[in-house]
Amino acid sequence: MHVKIVANDKGNPPGKLADAELHFSEGVLAGLKLIGFAIWERRSGGGRNVTFPARQYSVNGERRSFALLRPVVDAGAQEVVRDLILDAYAHYEESVAAATQLR
Repeated sequence: MHVKIVANDKGNPPGKLADAELHFSEGVLAGLKLIGFAIWERRSGGGRNVTFPARQYSVNGERRSFALLRPVVDAGAQEVVRDLILDAYAHYEESVAAATQLR
């Protein structure tokens, strides 16, 4: 699996740094990608957060969301994916900074 980072160059919505996609290269998901992840700057300024793909729906006029990627048993399984995406974004930032220095 490979994480692809798509930078949010427009700065809208505020705080959104990038989108992330999971590209699968082996197994039954080979050749497919899972989209809908986003990397955000925390409002408190204390780091970054990753949101997972979700579908919005309405109940009695109230908007709610339904997570599309959920753990089967271990709730910590999402942390592995979150950390993988944050690491990929950190590498992305490093490569952008290195490319900027070369100019």
